[in-house]
Amino acid sequence: QVQLVESGGGLVQAGGSLRLSCAASGRTFGSYNMGWFRQAPGKDREFVAAISWSGGSTNYADSVKGRFAISRDNAKNTVYLQMNNLKPEDTAVYYCAADRRRFFAGTHTERNYDYWGQGTQVTVTS
Repeated sequence: QVQLVESGGGLVQAGGSLRLSCAASGRTFGSYNMGWFRQAPGKDREFVAAISWSGGSTNYADSVKGRFAISRDNAKNTVYLQMNNLKPEDTAVYYCAADRRRFFAGTHTERNYDYWGQGTQVTVTS
């Protein structure tokens, strides 16, 4: 069992930056692919970014490419999402998730994730 706790959300003006963190419990964090998803009011949850268990592979939604960066520190059991040049349409609850599979394909797909955090709110004002 893995517990995930997100932090770092908040209120920011358009063009600003935030860094989200997701701290994981357990000794097997380094074996999980990790992903970030988000859900805006009235919309379905959508993929944002993923990173492989080794950190060697990353994947991003087209809407955030070039603005967001996912990284991880396996020694700290933490995954990060650096968000730059934020836009009002980035406003959402952001969730981190852990995927126990050993291969990276499919990490954009919500159903492949086994554990989810409670989410952190990001609000971007214009």
